[in-house]
Amino acid sequence: MRIVHYLNQFYAGVGGEDKADHPPEKRDGFAGPGMAINAALGGTGEIVGTVFCGDGYFNENLEEASEKVLAMIKSYAPDIVVVGPGFNAGRYGMACGMVAKLADENLHIPVVGGLYAENPGLEIYKRHAYFVPVGDSAASMRKAVPDMVAVIKKIIAREEVTEGFFEKGLRKNYFSPVRGSRRAVDMLLKKIAGEKFVTEYPMPVFDRVTPPAAVKDMRTARIALVSSGGPVPKGNPDRIESSSASKFGRYSLADITDFTPENGETAHGGYDPVYANLDLDRVLPVDVVKELVAAGEIGSLHDYWYATVGNGTSVANSKKFAADIALRLKEDNVSCVILTST
Repeated sequence: MRIVHYLNQFYAGVGGEDKADHPPEKRDGFAGPGMAINAALGGTGEIVGTVFCGDGYFNENLEEASEKVLAMIKSYAPDIVVVGPGFNAGRYGMACGMVAKLADENLHIPVVGGLYAENPGLEIYKRHAYFVPVGDSAASMRKAVPDMVAVIKKIIAREEVTEGFFEKGLRKNYFSPVRGSRRAVDMLLKKIAGEKFVTEYPMPVFDRVTPPAAVKDMRTARIALVSSGGPVPKGNPDRIESSSASKFGRYSLADITDFTPENGETAHGGYDPVYANLDLDRVLPVDVVKELVAAGEIGSLHDYWYATVGNGTSVANSKKFAADIALRLKEDNVSCVILTST
């Protein structure tokens, strides 16, 4: 079977973040992880073409990029489209999901991809592809490829694919010997009696947080700055990772009234860092807050800022960072936090 593989600029070998604005392009044959996928297929299928695009370009020029990428995929007359694996890269995951949607809705052919469970592209586009669970980084590539190939081979063999991928969230009709009202009452009685029961439609669990009361008087408030946009002192002294952060940093603001290219930068690897590195106040507004303090509109600014990188960082680590930072801020009598992203 003929397979077209979609990749971003990095896995296609074009370049890193500096080439994130690379427009859609196609290349005959395989590239990057496509080499391992093609070899693992053992001749049952062949990657006849690779279509790739910069993550920034795709997400910032969605309509134009979608049209071009779809046309390039169609030019190879594929039987299957493979996307990624995108691991936990946010923009790459979103692009993989959109390409899956394009192939599903326009070409009506199966799509196989690989995404991490927390990738935002999975939640939005999971119904359009067989997205195989993969790790949060390319370190899990050796496992990701055979897992994806296992699904591809089932499709090629025209077997029903029943496992090895995230549920698509699609409803399927079936006939039950017991009518709905009876099933509902049976579940209700079991719930009242404290017995176990299984709902026919599991509801999502949302993390609901009740916001605290508003600050009564900002003129007496002590403000702290916290950011997931990666703002760190020049040189990134704690070596906070550009993606999937395992730590956060605490840095002094005592001698900083304005960020410059000499005293600050971003450690974040999920967006173009050029403008942040020129003036880190664009991510962490120290200059404006200190102006408001001087004008008497804010009581004071906390002596330290806290920073980490949200790019690909797991929910578990995020909660751990938050609990630690919050405890420290309470001990320092901080009234409220300005939390910035990217």
